[in-house]
Amino acid sequence: MKTALREKSYFDTRATQEMARHLQAVPRSIQETMAYACRILAMTEQEAGLAGQISVRSERPGAYWTLRFGLGFDEATPADFIEVDRDLHTLTGDGMPNPATRFHLWVYEARPDVQSIIHTHSPWASALAAARQPLVISQMDMTPLHDDCAFLGEWPGVPIADQEGVIISEALGRKRAIILAHHGYLTAGGSCEEATYLSVYLERAARMQIRAQAFGPLTPVDDALAREAHDYLLKPSIVGATFNYWARQTHGIAPLPRPQA
Repeated sequence: MKTALREKSYFDTRATQEMARHLQAVPRSIQETMAYACRILAMTEQEAGLAGQISVRSERPGAYWTLRFGLGFDEATPADFIEVDRDLHTLTGDGMPNPATRFHLWVYEARPDVQSIIHTHSPWASALAAARQPLVISQMDMTPLHDDCAFLGEWPGVPIADQEGVIISEALGRKRAIILAHHGYLTAGGSCEEATYLSVYLERAARMQIRAQAFGPLTPVDDALAREAHDYLLKPSIVGATFNYWARQTHGIAPLPRPQA
């Protein structure tokens, strides 16, 4: 018996329904999710001293949660996150935020859809930034960033004041990621899980691009196919299941031993 050829939409709909049924969300607090996100960033070698930042929009207007300054991604636990206001005053928890998180406020203000921001100086994305090269979507695993990764060609300086936030948020526009020349990258997700997912795949995409360029010019993926893959790979069930897998790889978020003061 010959198998009938069915439209791709049939398989997409079926897979989406089955993923919704079988890939269940894991209940976590904001702080637990952020701690896992930090450990995932560290596990994927995105640590750069204290330069990286993570934030999640708070239910309190004009406020967000972030890792208290002085800690690296690899040692973050749920107790290490603080809630801060628009002037970076600590509202909940102990400690101070990284002063460079000020530009997050401008992104949140411009983008009501953004619930979480990650910024790092990861090795491969920073190499693209140093070379002032935008991302070229040339392979399937890059497609979550298809037409969703902006490029800022000039460095406005250390983003501890307001003007840098204006420049970065305007350059980001409606996209979910941006390469910042001479700097690093930023991802802006509808959830902390999505921002983390985009961060990991952006760093991988940058590594792939740099390695592939040794063989000659890159050929971008067909626009229509890349758009289809982008939408499929950013389904919340796929993003959530991938985040949960990476979280399991980190072996938990128990407090790590630290030197006594």
